[in-house]
Amino acid sequence: MKTILVLGAGLSASSLIRYLLENSIAHEWQVRIVDRDIDLVNAKINGHRNGIGLSFNALNADERKPEIEKADLVISMLPARFHLDVAKDCIDLKTNLITPSYISPEMRALDQDAKDAGIVIMNEIGVDPGLDHMSAMKIIDEIKSKGGKVTSFKSFCGGLVAPESDNNPWNYKFTWNPRNVVLAGQGGAACFKRNNQYKYIPYNRLYRRLDHINVEGFGDFVGYANRDSLSYRATYGLEDIPTIFRGTLRRPGYCKAWDLFIELGMTDDTYTLINTKDLTPRKFLNSFLPYNAEKTVEGKFKDFLRPERLELYSRFEWLGLFDDKPLLEVENATPAQVLQKILVAKLSLDPQDKDMLVMVHQFEYELNNEKHAISSHMVNIGEDQMYTSMSNTVGIPAAICAKMILTGNLTTKGVTLPVQKDIYTPILKELEAFDIRFVEVETTL
Repeated sequence: MKTILVLGAGLSASSLIRYLLENSIAHEWQVRIVDRDIDLVNAKINGHRNGIGLSFNALNADERKPEIEKADLVISMLPARFHLDVAKDCIDLKTNLITPSYISPEMRALDQDAKDAGIVIMNEIGVDPGLDHMSAMKIIDEIKSKGGKVTSFKSFCGGLVAPESDNNPWNYKFTWNPRNVVLAGQGGAACFKRNNQYKYIPYNRLYRRLDHINVEGFGDFVGYANRDSLSYRATYGLEDIPTIFRGTLRRPGYCKAWDLFIELGMTDDTYTLINTKDLTPRKFLNSFLPYNAEKTVEGKFKDFLRPERLELYSRFEWLGLFDDKPLLEVENATPAQVLQKILVAKLSLDPQDKDMLVMVHQFEYELNNEKHAISSHMVNIGEDQMYTSMSNTVGIPAAICAKMILTGNLTTKGVTLPVQKDIYTPILKELEAFDIRFVEVETTL
């Protein structure tokens, strides 16, 4: 039997583990799954005869390396910052590796070492990054194969709540790490290119400059810019493209309201507040409003909104920002941490809720002196709280890639990502069986 070692059994690994176990009998795989929470591992193995649960510190090389040595393939679902150490172990032990995370410069520097070891280190094989690469490269390669030139590429992705579970005024629930949502867009200006002009959006303007998108059958969305769009020119072989833009999708109204958190200063994670142990949402909000002993917190907040934004008041009221009940039991929290605590209490998925993943590509290209446009979109609804859309779209592409490596259908070596036709074509094809499929529409401009 061939052995697969999965490091991490968190939410994003659920669908990956299910796929590997369901295919393990036909392909004679043993799937060894590591997590500090052995009960979580055993729940996901669910008694399958080819699954083995392990509990040790996967961040400790002395504990990790003996298991890597036994494996034919390692799939690291650990936080991205730990992949590099795992990759170095895999090179030393000549074991193939898959991660769903972005290739860091340090990881890319291991390319020749991985080739010398005769292994592949496949990165960016999840949803974003992952599905975005594969679905975009399919269209780009098709355009280039008929002699066309891509002149514009815009791509958007969003983890959202499914329509049947969308029951709050924010039209949003957390489907991924809440901290990442609260801190989204910080750390530098968003940079992209439109009509051969380099454009920058600073954080304090990010949620005000929006693209408006309609997906047939699912209504309207808005997209705000991701921090880095320009690096994807090299990834997709579009170095000279006049327009390239990548963004995150939300429902209309969300960004306008979120921008108020930024304007108030509530998303700041660079300093700690005083006496947060006894802080209430009302006191938290009031601490960012002007001092005025004659006005209530509600009154001051309405003054802050001004008449043109008063329609947003009910969203913040629904969040419980005017409640005066103790919020935290920790000291030295940052504003962003306090805001996250408030949001998680109201915007978490309920047990019966389902999530939704939406991805949209918009291409323009020229061929024979004619201009064409291609729109491609994928909408996937989660199954339940275990096999969410986020888990399916992250885990299943990685699992299919694992099968390709173990069956000899993926022979690429070195540090890479899934942009080659012989990799993305079979993965996209099989994903359709899991209702992860792209709908393409082409028009002449």
